Amino acid sequence: MRLATTTHRLAAAGRAMLLASVFAAGLGPAHAGTPAPDPRVENRNLIMETQNTATVRAAFEAWQAGGNVFADLLAPDVVWTIHGSGPVAGTYRGLDDFVSRASAPLVTRLSTPIVPEVHDIFADGDTVIVRFDGAATTTSGAPYRNQFVWIFRMDDGVVVEAEAFLDLAAYQQVVENNEPRTD
Repeated sequence: MRLATTTHRLAAAGRAMLLASVFAAGLGPAHAGTPAPDPRVENRNLIMETQNTATVRAAFEAWQAGGNVFADLLAPDVVWTIHGSGPVAGTYRGLDDFVSRASAPLVTRLSTPIVPEVHDIFADGDTVIVRFDGAATTTSGAPYRNQFVWIFRMDDGVVVEAEAFLDLAAYQQVVENNEPRTD
């Protein structure tokens, strides 16, 4: 009697396991009804990422060689946000606004241009992220060093939106403690 009961219980447990397996298999992958990614879209994204990365890399190489990083890289109506706290933090609308209120207060107090050292450039769709260090000499002869992360949203080969992360205390120290160049 005891053997029959044990056998009956094992058979019932086996049936339950079989039913659970059939039920789980019937669910299938959770994404079974989701269409496969379109390889044409993935290819367009890859092409866009490659082009945007090349554009940004070329702009930074020109900057390293003494050129203006903003000249060909930023759209005239770029929206540039500097994150953090301090007088320069905020959102600038248009290239002229950004250059006059955020860039010029710093660069006019430098006797040498900022030279970037790019560590990484990442791209995902229309977004490009650049992590770099910058170094220059102030008008008083002191070194200026900063670390930056710029996040760009690109459209048709130019930056239309930018977000900047940097040490704003180092920026403000240069602005407050150095006379602007007169040239």
